[in-house]
Amino acid sequence: MIPHRGLAQPFVLILAAIVVGCRTEVPKNVAAMVNGRPITYEQLEKQYQIYFGGQTAELSPEEEAIRKLEVLRSLIDNEIMLQRAERAGLLATDADVEAKLAELRAPYTEEEFRKQLQARHMTDADLREHLRRDLSVQRLFNREITAHISVTDQEIRQYYEANRSMFHFPEPQLHLAQILVTPHPDPEVRNLRRDKAQNREEALAKIKAIYARLKQGEDFALVAQAYSEDPNTAPNGGDLGFIPESALEQASVELRRAVLALQPGQISDIIETPEGFRIVKLISREPAGQRDLSDPRVQQTIRETLRNRKDQLLRAAFYEMARNEARVVNYYAMRLYQAKGPVRPGEGNK
Repeated sequence: MIPHRGLAQPFVLILAAIVVGCRTEVPKNVAAMVNGRPITYEQLEKQYQIYFGGQTAELSPEEEAIRKLEVLRSLIDNEIMLQRAERAGLLATDADVEAKLAELRAPYTEEEFRKQLQARHMTDADLREHLRRDLSVQRLFNREITAHISVTDQEIRQYYEANRSMFHFPEPQLHLAQILVTPHPDPEVRNLRRDKAQNREEALAKIKAIYARLKQGEDFALVAQAYSEDPNTAPNGGDLGFIPESALEQASVELRRAVLALQPGQISDIIETPEGFRIVKLISREPAGQRDLSDPRVQQTIRETLRNRKDQLLRAAFYEMARNEARVVNYYAMRLYQAKGPVRPGEGNK
């Protein structure tokens, strides 16, 4: 039977489209496209070096490729948010960048600052571009998320009544947060990036990359939520709550010394403990005694806790919505899959 001409034409058109699509060339040196804007392999490699530096010498090609996929996902997410900030007219100005740069320089001598950049494989121009992107995205978050978060007096009272014991301190307390990276596989880890070190080398490289990000000014709670491997605290931005000072007697000497040396708002250096590698932040110190709801410090603590919870939830949702709306093509992932294994940047662009 001869097919009806009206049915055959659409089939031919669809077949032609498939054939043309299969012959579409992958743009050279492009690791991914985000709404038509390329992320190059040069950018990927540079960011990879910033995150991991010289901690890749003994990695297998497969392990290195997995890390690069993770770095590329981060670049894609950042590009999605940067484009949204650009469309909203929220890009950071030169003055904003210079002000943030001066803030980062402040704790260091010029020589120390240069060494920090060299350790991260960054130039002045790299750092300025990094700051411009981060400040622009932060402006976007402030408008789309932070500005819409409110905490009512009723919510504060309800939290206090449900957690009254948290505000009774029989001895001085330390309000701590942590980022933990462990050297062993753990299926219970559920951070936002689904990122888990598999051995000591990976754990050390990861904690160093995290420390570098924190030193560049990234928010501790958000980094902890994304990368910490403690399933109990990662969802809350690493918040450990209030810890009695006496509890530090059971900690390792290195951890105890590091915590007691901190001032509120400061983070520790990388600390190796039996469980893995830690970075600890001291949020506040509180003397002994009962804290009533009328205490402004109690209200502020509860308000910040509730705001952080809402902020983390809305940011996670905002990222998912933005990903859904973006047109993303991950050419590096496609090439890895097609090659059934690791490939060099110049391979597979056919």
